[in-house]
Amino acid sequence: MSAEPEKVNDEVPGRPESRASDWRKVVARYQGSHVGRSLFQLVTTLGLLVVTLVAMHRMLHVAPLVTIALILPAAGFIIRTFIIMHDCSHGSFLPWPKVNDTVGFITGVLTLTPYAQWRREHALHHASSGDLDRRGNGDVTTITVREYLALNAWGRFRYRLFRNPAVLLGLGPLHMMVLQRFRSRGIATGTKQLWNVWMTNVAIGGLIATLILAAGAQSLLVIYLPAYYLATMAGVWLFYVQHQFEDAYWESHENWDYATAAVQGSSYLRLPRVLQWFTGSIGLHHVHHLGPRIPNYMLQRAHDENPIFHEAPVMTIRKGVRALGLTLYDEQQRHMIRFKDLRRAKR
Repeated sequence: MSAEPEKVNDEVPGRPESRASDWRKVVARYQGSHVGRSLFQLVTTLGLLVVTLVAMHRMLHVAPLVTIALILPAAGFIIRTFIIMHDCSHGSFLPWPKVNDTVGFITGVLTLTPYAQWRREHALHHASSGDLDRRGNGDVTTITVREYLALNAWGRFRYRLFRNPAVLLGLGPLHMMVLQRFRSRGIATGTKQLWNVWMTNVAIGGLIATLILAAGAQSLLVIYLPAYYLATMAGVWLFYVQHQFEDAYWESHENWDYATAAVQGSSYLRLPRVLQWFTGSIGLHHVHHLGPRIPNYMLQRAHDENPIFHEAPVMTIRKGVRALGLTLYDEQQRHMIRFKDLRRAKR
């Protein structure tokens, strides 16, 4: 399922897509899965995840420091498993839809994510990212300065609390673990998605019961859950910095453009090679948003070979950490600001 709108404006001067001969032709060269590479990625990722978890279990009472040390790579393999599910949601991982969805469901269970529901919500995110009039689907809640000033004291407190980095990173994983188990009907959740949520819950329950029988409840609590929590914290931060930076693209719906939002409203997060491997190159988010059907292992090549992608905002880990302080979109200055910037402006 592609998140790209049916019609995209290609005629506006100065926009990335108008300076490319045809951005659709650019992304088309990299779309489509390579079955061998995808299967190798699937087998190695899940295989290494299982091997790491088994090693952590066996070392738990023999060498607990080894178990603690292995939490970090285990978290990395969980992130990589989620990236596989993410590619499945775009139909880019395998060429067979039913097999693709089966892999997506399995990797969704392993990452405690209802695949079909998340796929729908994520497609809405792609179709509306950077659109001020269509916020609220699969993105980090962001309001404008004008909207913030219009809130009462309680509303401002709630928003400030939500945007606090400790809340985003510390409590964000609880959303994945708990709140995704119960979904209400909405634009991203219809009957099909509700069925998927409960099927996922049943499968997660079966997986937990199997793990407890095989390894004991202690191993589940001190091995998988810490690794999962760390992986989800990293995932929340990754998703945050992909669209939350000072010059992030935001436009009213009448001026919003899909290609411009993809290239200028999504960041290029440069990570060390090992971290790029664990995160499935999702840091090349500008490429992914312009061509959501490009497999994760083709994102770097697409970026390197096409100047259109070189215009994306570049982020580093340090910049990404600092970006956690950006909280409001200033429509007059057309960039993200911090709460302290607003206080300074008011004074």
